[in-house]
Amino acid sequence: MENCYYVYILASRRNGTLYVGVTNDLSRRVWQHREGKAGSFTKKYGVTMLVWYEHFDQILDAIACEKKLKRWRRAWKLARIETLNPEWRDLYETWNQ
Repeated sequence: MENCYYVYILASRRNGTLYVGVTNDLSRRVWQHREGKAGSFTKKYGVTMLVWYEHFDQILDAIACEKKLKRWRRAWKLARIETLNPEWRDLYETWNQ
């Protein structure tokens, strides 16, 4: 099976608190965030909506993208989200369908 890595952005709501992460199993990781089993930051601020993600074949590329996004200004992250998801839908709802 081919390796798959994802960089993702979660939000508490439209224009709310943002979280950037990297994983090799997007479904499992977002579920963990939603259930409060992932990290204290996402649990504390209710950051559970999957609003953006990007697929990578190589883990080093995914990690580099994650680090770059974490350094970005908030406005740039919001613009990136709205390019893929202008209505700020929770993409987790359609991820496995």
